[in-house]
Amino acid sequence: MAIMDHHSLAFTFGVLGNIISFLVFLAPLPTFYRIYKKKSTQGFQSLPYLVALFSSVLWLYYAMLKSNATLLITINSFGMVIESIYIIIYIINASKEARKLTIKLFLVMNVGLFCSILLVTHFAFKGSLRVQVLGWICVFISVSVFAAPLSIVALVIRTKSIEFMPFNLSFFLTLSAIMWFAYGLFLKDICIALPNVLGFALGLVQMVLYGIYRRNGKEVIVVDDDPVSKEDLKVPEHVKDMVILSTLRASCELYPVDVIVNVIDDLNHQKEKEAEEHDKSVVTLDGGDHLDIKLQPKYPNVDIIECPV
Repeated sequence: MAIMDHHSLAFTFGVLGNIISFLVFLAPLPTFYRIYKKKSTQGFQSLPYLVALFSSVLWLYYAMLKSNATLLITINSFGMVIESIYIIIYIINASKEARKLTIKLFLVMNVGLFCSILLVTHFAFKGSLRVQVLGWICVFISVSVFAAPLSIVALVIRTKSIEFMPFNLSFFLTLSAIMWFAYGLFLKDICIALPNVLGFALGLVQMVLYGIYRRNGKEVIVVDDDPVSKEDLKVPEHVKDMVILSTLRASCELYPVDVIVNVIDDLNHQKEKEAEEHDKSVVTLDGGDHLDIKLQPKYPNVDIIECPV
């Protein structure tokens, strides 16, 4: 009876894990829809999606060797398909250099490394030992994937801004880690449960940071590919507003180009208007004196700083 209870609980948490992981896999859809519409990768990197594809394929291979792991097969099959679609869209719309780098990484990691693992585990190990070795390889890869958000955590602490750490994504990743930890626990599979302990801990850290910094209201901008809080920039006092032209980091989805162009066009138009109406700005008084009326600029406090893109 206890065994049946364990299997029932494992199935329940496995189904919940599938549902939440399904939503997490679909999270990048708006990003790739924008890439598709603009026909440009807009500075995004392909590495996270290549790693996600590699992880899905590896866990799928593990689940096929292991018994009673149907729910691992379903979610990782979906993950393999959706990540492949993301990568294809990326390659089609990437620049020549980004396309070459993505294909090179795909061949090295997703083809070369996976085939090496497949051959070694198939010929060097037999039976249950093969499953154990492959399981620990999956643990190592999963820990590497879960450790990736540490760079975002460091960025949040440095800038004191949560702009680069969406709460919803952190919440669902934490929830997913809880479900898969429980699934591995009730299935008595340490290789499934162990990496999700780290996933839960990192998710908890991200949500605590969100609670600490969410009211700061600091604006983060990108200067020379480095996200910096606006308060930390040493800006002269007379500069009230500033437009910075620079390249964008992959994790920074800031697109102020239209605003910049509109401001520059308005300033140029203002200068032309001042030149054309210069004569109208001189008023003759009754005594024959002339009063020069100075036009007020439309954007008196805007300095345009041009940086190499």
